[in-house]
Amino acid sequence: MNSRFYIYILYSSSYNKYYVGYTAEPWRRLNEHNTVPHNTFTSKYRPWVIAALFLCGENVNDAVRIERWIKQQKSRRLIEKLIDTDFQPERVCAQLVRVPHLRD
Repeated sequence: MNSRFYIYILYSSSYNKYYVGYTAEPWRRLNEHNTVPHNTFTSKYRPWVIAALFLCGENVNDAVRIERWIKQQKSRRLIEKLIDTDFQPERVCAQLVRVPHLRD
């Protein structure tokens, strides 16, 4: 079974914070970020919504590499560009394909 991997950007409007992650199941991960009772970064800033979702492809290593690169930039400006639907990702993020935002 082939999985498709995604980069997701979460936003907490209560705290004006972003979080970047990767997963094969974005809606399950969103639910976990909002409900799992661990003391983690995301548990402190609930509730979260998906601000952007990108398809990386079928290679988990690509998803990990892109997620790490985004996090290493430590740039809110970059994250806000990625959220902007008019922004075209370049360089490391060029392979990302924007997934239209779906509401539950």
